[in-house]
Amino acid sequence: MSEAQLRKTWSDTYCDRANPIYTFDGILVQFYSEMFDHAFYESANRKMKDKSVLSLNRCEKIHWIKDALQDPDSVLKKGWDTKTKSYDGNRRVAVVKGNYVVVINIISEAVARFITAYQIDDDENLNKLLSGPDYDRAKK
Repeated sequence: MSEAQLRKTWSDTYCDRANPIYTFDGILVQFYSEMFDHAFYESANRKMKDKSVLSLNRCEKIHWIKDALQDPDSVLKKGWDTKTKSYDGNRRVAVVKGNYVVVINIISEAVARFITAYQIDDDENLNKLLSGPDYDRAKK
């Protein structure tokens, strides 16, 4: 698919308000067209965080985001906030298929906002994520 086709798939699948996406436990997840770049581009230089390279790996998994959010067997963790250098109970990380991660920010009991999605190919980073605190499934 071309980048234009991928952007249309993103918009049609995730941003269409007529077809809302809910997590397995009933939280509405909001997606916006401008989130495409953050979710599907990678940095050529991780230290610069430039998000300059369209990631074929991420694009291949464009439909995994919805599947991950709706998977009741996903591993849920609290997300790490790099700005505060601490775990944030409002950031929910779903891990599925062993190493695929979808991060949402819980706004209220019933609403969240998509942050990003990616595959972790580094065992050290995956183990670090999985050793973090669990997200309380009862909390909404």
